[in-house]
Amino acid sequence: TATGSRSRPGHVFPLRARTGGVLVRNGHTEAAVDLARLAGLRPAAAICEIAAEDGTMLRLPALRRFARRYGIPIISIEDLIAYRRAAGEEVGPTVRREAETTLPTAHGTFRVHGYRSAADGAEHVALVAGELGDGEDVLVRVHSECLTGDVLGSQRCDCGPQKDAAMSRIQAEGRGVLLYLRGHEGRGIGLLSKLRAYQLQEAGRDTLDANLELGLPADARDYAVGARILADLGVRSLRLMTNNPEKVTALERHGLRVSGRESMPVPPNEHNLRYLRTKRDRMGHDLPWLDQGPGASCGNQ
Repeated sequence: TATGSRSRPGHVFPLRARTGGVLVRNGHTEAAVDLARLAGLRPAAAICEIAAEDGTMLRLPALRRFARRYGIPIISIEDLIAYRRAAGEEVGPTVRREAETTLPTAHGTFRVHGYRSAADGAEHVALVAGELGDGEDVLVRVHSECLTGDVLGSQRCDCGPQKDAAMSRIQAEGRGVLLYLRGHEGRGIGLLSKLRAYQLQEAGRDTLDANLELGLPADARDYAVGARILADLGVRSLRLMTNNPEKVTALERHGLRVSGRESMPVPPNEHNLRYLRTKRDRMGHDLPWLDQGPGASCGNQ
């Protein structure tokens, strides 16, 4: 590669893999370091995304064609997790159930279970309605923490309405789980970084470019802890309420069986319509109702 083949200055972000690799966090950083370890090399790697001619990131079907064209082996993080587990590798419990009580809400009464992550001490809660029984085909919402939407009623997102709708649907079903994951604010970049990204969006960037301009990933969330909590509750298969197909893939990577995905249609408003179109067009969210005009789906969800 010649010097003229590259754009400069470019960006290189140092990332640190979690101890335990993909068995603890199903991220590209952990996968790259795991592959280096399995090859007997130093536990370090360079990772990148492959872009199409129009600048969008290649999805799996296009990546498979790319791999065939250039003779490059291709595997998934799910493959790597399965390989390590087949070799007898496993990590200790990554979550601890530390509290349990009854929680009356505006949507009905739930049994709330409090969990702590053994990896970072983060606290998470699971709201359970009814008896989960054999754990098959449980209606589940995996909800990412959003202070601005869930608590302050922000119109930039639909996190609050989605949370409320999920709780009502679970109560109507008579059986289900709402899992509230802490540490997911702003797709995992944190509250203050999310507010800085909002500033850039006000200056004309979209939600994806705002994160990248701040030197942050488009989506830094990890669902390993969420999968462990659902497994601890006895959930064996689930109907997942989400507009984000990546959540399905993320949970399946950790051994859960997703029997179906149920959409969460919430009409957009004038404050989040452009943002949501970016989520649909650049990040693969399933939001077919957007073009019906203003009337929210959040960056978190």
